[in-house]
Amino acid sequence: MTETETTVYDVVVLGAGPVGENVADRTRAAGLSTAVVESELVGGECSYWACMPSKALLRPVIAQADARRLPGLAPAVQGPLDTAAVLARRDEYTSHWKDDGQVRWIEGIGADLYRGHGRLTGPRTVTVGDKTLTARHAVVVSTGTRAVLPDLPGLDEVKPWTSREATSAKAAPGRLVVVGGGVVATEMAAAWQALGSRVTLLVRGKGLLNRMEPFAGELVHEGLTEAGADVRTGTSVASVTRENGTVVVVTDTGDRIEADEILFATGRAPRTDDIGLDTVGLEPGSWLDVDDSLRVTGNDWLYAVGDVNHRALLTHQGKYQARIAGAAIAARASGDPLLETDPWGAHAATADHCAVPQVVFTDPEAAAVGLSLAEAEQAGHRVRAVDYELGNVSGASLYGDGYRGRARMVVDLEREILLGVTFVGPGVGELIHSATVAVAGEVPISRLWHAVPSYPTISEVWLRLLESYRDN
Repeated sequence: MTETETTVYDVVVLGAGPVGENVADRTRAAGLSTAVVESELVGGECSYWACMPSKALLRPVIAQADARRLPGLAPAVQGPLDTAAVLARRDEYTSHWKDDGQVRWIEGIGADLYRGHGRLTGPRTVTVGDKTLTARHAVVVSTGTRAVLPDLPGLDEVKPWTSREATSAKAAPGRLVVVGGGVVATEMAAAWQALGSRVTLLVRGKGLLNRMEPFAGELVHEGLTEAGADVRTGTSVASVTRENGTVVVVTDTGDRIEADEILFATGRAPRTDDIGLDTVGLEPGSWLDVDDSLRVTGNDWLYAVGDVNHRALLTHQGKYQARIAGAAIAARASGDPLLETDPWGAHAATADHCAVPQVVFTDPEAAAVGLSLAEAEQAGHRVRAVDYELGNVSGASLYGDGYRGRARMVVDLEREILLGVTFVGPGVGELIHSATVAVAGEVPISRLWHAVPSYPTISEVWLRLLESYRDN
């Protein structure tokens, strides 16, 4: 019988993705001894199967689309993308699925890395193989999420793609069916259509990107269709089989679609089913409810940061939460409550979850922060939506001929601040931080008038939105 080795730390972090890494960075900077536990690659989903590989695949797609809108350049970029070169660059950005550099980073901040599956075995206690780690101050769950597959008979035998296979595939399938209408579905449909696949996108709902303003999904739908994808809304998968290597999909309307691969981008679930939540009175496989310091409800030592708390399944938001949690843990460990109200956002120990930004890297791009019009109305705010056609802005027309896009700001009429902003159009991903500052800072519209946009840039849309608000 093997004797368990016990080591005591101030903080134990479950999960070494970007969220867990940022927690460890903050707690180590505060002088707290920290252990990080990871069962897969250090760097997590974002580094190897999500943000980095997907954006590496999409960047050439978007660059080519932009170039095709410019006379003098368009004829030179009409041919197909060099798929092998795009995939090779993608591989560089994933470090060829090796985590040596990330491991060195963990070691460099002075944290101890434990490889293996970590499980809670009681309050403040985590086991990893034959090792037991005890936390003086905090255990932080940063285990992220996994893809959810639908309950279809025989799906295991089909060997469908999830987001992991879609971002790490070694070649473009000749025919690809994508099931879903969210961010992963639309981005991967855009990427593989441009890389040589014939993509059929099956969307159960009425439109794409249903968590954004309706026009966002409409413009992305148009973009995918113009790129050659077959987008079918109001369509569900009734059955899927693989016959002699060919995927056969039958829809609820009786249509039969053949493909080489099928990607299901139909949701995420928390990776909390086998981390010992039952040993501390929580339900295995559940999302973890937290307060605004990211501490799990009903505990004074357990934190849940990133996807697992279901506030926003976004890497940048998870890293922001990690900074908050690190500050809160350090403050509580020191016994100095003043640290919890430090005015600097990077150190404050209370997380804001209203001004959450997101960019969808399709062509056109869709970017949003804060509340949509429908969300604001449902929350009981007295609001007004102000829209503007982005193509009417000088900077947009210079960006590319035939520029199509739209902007919306949702104004709180009681306080005359912005509750949400949405941009859709080529290049708008770089606009969203200005909107995030306006929403997060609750900047009065009277002050936004004095934030003068440079001419001629697409950001001049801010002036046009403000003029539209004033004049109507």
